Amino acid sequence: MDSATLWTLIVPPLGGAIIGYFTNDIAIKMLFRPYRAIYIGKQRLPFTPGLIPANQERLAKRISDTIMGSLLTPDELQKLAKRLLATERVEGAIRWLLNLGLKQIREDRQQKTAKILAEILRDLFGESLPRLLKALSRREDFLEEQINQIFDKVLLEFSLSDLQARQLADWLLETVVPPDIIRQALIDFLTDRNIQVIDESFREKTSGTYWVVANLFGLRNALARLRTFCLDEKEMANTRLKELLLSLEARNRLRTWLQSLSLQHLPISTVRQLRKTIRDIVRTYIQESGAEFLQEFGKSVDWEQIASLIVNRLQSSQAVASSLETIGRELALILERYLEEDLEKLVEQIIPILSIDQVIIARVRATSPQELELAIQGIVKNELQAIVNLGGILGFIVGLTQTILLLLR
Repeated sequence: MDSATLWTLIVPPLGGAIIGYFTNDIAIKMLFRPYRAIYIGKQRLPFTPGLIPANQERLAKRISDTIMGSLLTPDELQKLAKRLLATERVEGAIRWLLNLGLKQIREDRQQKTAKILAEILRDLFGESLPRLLKALSRREDFLEEQINQIFDKVLLEFSLSDLQARQLADWLLETVVPPDIIRQALIDFLTDRNIQVIDESFREKTSGTYWVVANLFGLRNALARLRTFCLDEKEMANTRLKELLLSLEARNRLRTWLQSLSLQHLPISTVRQLRKTIRDIVRTYIQESGAEFLQEFGKSVDWEQIASLIVNRLQSSQAVASSLETIGRELALILERYLEEDLEKLVEQIIPILSIDQVIIARVRATSPQELELAIQGIVKNELQAIVNLGGILGFIVGLTQTILLLLR
């Protein structure tokens, strides 16, 4: 076989392989290149830019429609939301937010939280609580149970200890009714008319030895001299009264009487009536003056200082830190119950707000042809190379077929 015949048989499969290989390679490259249109004069060369850059707008819309129509459907978004908003994740997120808020409060140098709390407390005691108190005080059973409990557990069982009775007796004898007050009371009591009434009554209503004394000596002169003595001899009268109180052991007698003083010694009917009277007095006062009292009380309190103390206490409170987990769990359960009922409606409202389709379109538009080529080749590089190789193989097979036909001839 001469060389011409040999070349005739070799060239078709070899040329077919080369043509098939490079044709597919050029076709794949023409999907992306050239990246921009090429002009000769005012005429744009065909197939410039490449297929994908030339149709990037339509490609973006098609990708968006495909994703929104097949992948990110409302049902899929609901499933995604359920997985994303699982109770454990939501609880962790809420706990993280609470810890972040607590940390922010601890780092607050301008006391913003304390100022907000102060305004809340000021409004509570100045406006909200008085209005609420007025509304509640119109009820017939307002504070009935609370006042009864205070009366039964505090007032009814209250009794003075020995030390308390001694201190109260000392206070009464030294401050409330000292000898000077007693002397002045005697002077005010022993008026001429009172002395006359006492003397006449003693003369008329006594008998026996007392009648003889009353009619022979009488009380008028003795009582008049006592009044004169109290008026003229103040210091001496006070001294004599003090000695008299000591002789009569008034302090001990008063202490004993105070210790024995208790509501339990009263009859049951009296106790019940006293409890009802106290309840009516408290209710009447609250109905008439309770709101004004709270308002005046709110004005007199430095709420900013109190709020600052509360915030500082909460910052270092272990109870607050330990309760964050419980609060997070309860809020997560509340959110879970809400999502079970309204998740479908919520997803329908979120989809238009998120505008995922527009985000996809804008992202594809903003991607340069070079980035698109790199991205696609990074995904299907082996597949694209297989197409190029397949073109070469098919070209070789076509050329080989032609060689076989030539040999058959």
